[in-house]
Amino acid sequence: MSRIHLTFACGDYDRTRDIAEGSVPVDGADVTYLRLPVEETFFRMLRHQEFDVAEMSLSTYLAVLDKAGSLDAAPFVALPVYTSRFFRHGGIFINTDAGIEKPSDLVGKRIGMPEMQLTAVVWQRGILADHHGVALDSATYFTGGEETPGRIEKARVDVPFDVQSIPDERTLSEMLAVGDIDALLAPRIPSSFNPSGGSVARLFPDAKAAEASYFRETGIFPIMHVVVVRRDVYDRYPWVAQSLTKALHAAKKSATDRIYDASALQMMDPWLMVNLEDARSVLGTDYWSYGLGDADRVTLETFLRYHREQGLSHTVRTPEQIFAPESLESYVI
Repeated sequence: MSRIHLTFACGDYDRTRDIAEGSVPVDGADVTYLRLPVEETFFRMLRHQEFDVAEMSLSTYLAVLDKAGSLDAAPFVALPVYTSRFFRHGGIFINTDAGIEKPSDLVGKRIGMPEMQLTAVVWQRGILADHHGVALDSATYFTGGEETPGRIEKARVDVPFDVQSIPDERTLSEMLAVGDIDALLAPRIPSSFNPSGGSVARLFPDAKAAEASYFRETGIFPIMHVVVVRRDVYDRYPWVAQSLTKALHAAKKSATDRIYDASALQMMDPWLMVNLEDARSVLGTDYWSYGLGDADRVTLETFLRYHREQGLSHTVRTPEQIFAPESLESYVI
């Protein structure tokens, strides 16, 4: 039988590079890898289902699954492969004149975010509620473009707290700088932030310390993105789920081995080796795990709870219920 062809839209990551370059094959398939910005990938896959395989925001995938009602009816099927993981304490910014000295001071404030359903801000709202006493309904939220006016939610959301759209001609970054909002939750650093000082600062000045403390308390390294297979591809070739999962595991292992090669720096970080050793001392050696190990299960269960509490999904699901069954099992000898 001839090999099938798959288009795979994903970021330009070290952990997927070997798939893009073909040095790690996908059993039974030839892959055309499209290196695209995440926003473009999500938009095109959600609106037009242009790709056979793509990375997708975990929050968006859960919202799609919730709307479909069941995994069998959903237009995409996810694999337990986490192309993006990111601590998000460092992505909470404040106006320095807003009277915010500590996280709990966000109660009663005006908080901006690009979209309510972004995975990063779901994590941020959940962390603030769980660990810092900022109840979900204790602030007023504003949505819109962070740097470009006119951004709207990719899909309709119906959340149980006060959300307003900012004026079409304005951006969240500019509004934060002049004090028209008090804080910003976002996956990207606003252009109005200057680490040397100014009217915009991080809520957690030592974000690394705050994030390390959070990990020690919870064991969570937040998951941002999963890999999804379009429904018609999965239905026709169910073996693709296992083939892709195996290949993505192999590509990540290759990247892990490569990045810790001290003969030449793989990234333009002069202290890369020291930073890697620091990360491993806090997070453990397999901190970027795939699958449903104990740490991944806790992380996913927490996010699934946040998603429901924030009104973005309504069905109670376990981590097993959101992934292709074929991707959760493998043979043993």
